[in-house]
Amino acid sequence: MRVEEKRRKRILEAFAAFLVFMWLCTVISRSVYGSQLPVVSTVSAEQKYIEHIVEADGIVVAGDKVPVTAESGLRIERLLVQEGERIEAGDVILTVDMNDLQDIIADRQTEISKLQAQINAIVQNQELARQQKELEEQRAREDYDEIAKREDTLVGRAAEEYSRIEEEIDRQRSEEIERRKKAAEEKRKAEREENSEDGEDADEDEGDSYETDEGTFDEENFDEEGLVDKELLEARQQAAYAEADARWQRDEAVRNAERSVEDAAAPDGEDASLEVNRLELEALQGELNRFQEILEAEGEIRTPQGGMITDVCVEIGGRTSDSAVLLLADDSVPCRFKTVISQEQKKYVSLNDTARLKLDGSREKEVGIDYLAESDTAPGSYDVYVELPEGTGAPGMSGTMSLSESGERQSCCVPAEAVHTVNARSYVYVVRERDGILGKEYYVSELNVKILDQNDSWASVEGALDGDSQIIASSTKELENGAAVRLEEAF
Repeated sequence: MRVEEKRRKRILEAFAAFLVFMWLCTVISRSVYGSQLPVVSTVSAEQKYIEHIVEADGIVVAGDKVPVTAESGLRIERLLVQEGERIEAGDVILTVDMNDLQDIIADRQTEISKLQAQINAIVQNQELARQQKELEEQRAREDYDEIAKREDTLVGRAAEEYSRIEEEIDRQRSEEIERRKKAAEEKRKAEREENSEDGEDADEDEGDSYETDEGTFDEENFDEEGLVDKELLEARQQAAYAEADARWQRDEAVRNAERSVEDAAAPDGEDASLEVNRLELEALQGELNRFQEILEAEGEIRTPQGGMITDVCVEIGGRTSDSAVLLLADDSVPCRFKTVISQEQKKYVSLNDTARLKLDGSREKEVGIDYLAESDTAPGSYDVYVELPEGTGAPGMSGTMSLSESGERQSCCVPAEAVHTVNARSYVYVVRERDGILGKEYYVSELNVKILDQNDSWASVEGALDGDSQIIASSTKELENGAAVRLEEAF
């Protein structure tokens, strides 16, 4: 019995030792398995305002600029000012190359001489043209008088010829009428004598009708062809045609001569070349005078007004142009703060927004956004201008502008590092619990979400999340969907 008890006791002790060994193995296995799992920290979704802070550095620029100009075409030998420097009226800002200036003056004098010669030639040519025109007009009037006189003579000659033929016709007609009257009288007289011998009474003829051997002749209704030579009548007709032609030719010749007089007396077209040359001469003389003044000043160019230089528009060795040499800040206009923001920052900045501005060496103050537009020099960025209170800042000072926007309260916000985005798909990892080889364990579950808003710290999302979801905020290793993990609180 005692042996049996001892044996049973040894079996129980061995079984207890086995259980202890198995427990130790399990603990060691769990420890080894757990040490290889990623350790994650989790958070829960919160209700928050997603605040967006825009912060941009910039500089103070002049509210307005005043140009300082110089005579164009001068070669710069020395430049005595630089940007950011304040100058006073009368200060020398640059000197010019004297040799080059003397060459310019000589060129201008040559141009003036050429232009003066052109003006003299134009004046002389205009005088010659005037004299030629007067001569042409005089000759045209003389031609008109000569033509009128000649044509009148030709018309007169034609009229005289017609009158001569007409007189000849009248003479022949009168002689023929007289001849026929006599013949008719002699015939009537012979008939009366014959009738009286026969004892018959002779009838007295009355009127202007006469009976002749050629037939009855009526003095009032006579036919010229029977009284005048046919050749003479044809000559009269030709003379009438000739007179009409002479009159037409006279009218035509006189009209053409009159038009020639009008053309000769017509004013010439306007020619502005003389006036243009005189204006150019005046401009060149004024330019020459200004160059000579610079020469007398030994090539020094002085500023007519003072101020802070914001821009130097020329360089040593270059030539001045008709644009500004310098730009000065207009002290009568308040300065402005200029900065540039990105397209992403532009979402949270609007015209007339209130911002905070801190310039070097001054306190932070609230200002308003006065200008907001896409930048011409940096496409995709936006220029922002803030008008400063009078007497604040000076061109060239640096500063920082900042403003924030909270927006609406979001119901589901998670840390920004908890949201992952791949190929426009956003998701978060949450911790789930399941049965594993060594008992209960935690694993990773991937949930798709949609980002509604975010900043550098927080993101507002929507998806299959609730207040009990344990969202993984950080991990000691890279995570995969379904992978087992350990919670940071388990340590």
